[in-house]
Amino acid sequence: MLLREYKPADCAEMARLFYDTVHTVNLRDYTPEQVNAWATEKVDLAAWDASFRAHKTVIAEQNGEIIGFGDLDVKAGYLDRLYVHKDHQNEGVAAAICDALESVAETKTVTTHASLTAKGFFQKRGYAAIKEQQAERYGVWLTNFVMIKTI
Repeated sequence: MLLREYKPADCAEMARLFYDTVHTVNLRDYTPEQVNAWATEKVDLAAWDASFRAHKTVIAEQNGEIIGFGDLDVKAGYLDRLYVHKDHQNEGVAAAICDALESVAETKTVTTHASLTAKGFFQKRGYAAIKEQQAERYGVWLTNFVMIKTI
């Protein structure tokens, strides 16, 4: 596995990985209605690209294929997205991406909004769940957790 910087040409493949992961991996903790609202097939690639370029974005690649990605607002210490390909779960991909992102945070804490599926992963990394909350997507409510790690 190779970790590298984001390139705008990666965006469409990342959107497909996001969709596929949410619709398979996250389906164990959320209903079909919830995953359909969370990950539609209509990602605004221009907005995603702008966000990825504004953040520190790390790509995990294997054999020329993107197998994971994550991004961090370095100044705010906000870990925005972290997704691993559905066929590469539990291989250390997310941990490697988090290690790379946490190491460049300009804050003493890193905050994320973790899904039900990701909560345990973040707890094992030393994040504490500060509060449970409901996020609304297209009129559908999804539970997630505000989690913070002191670094």
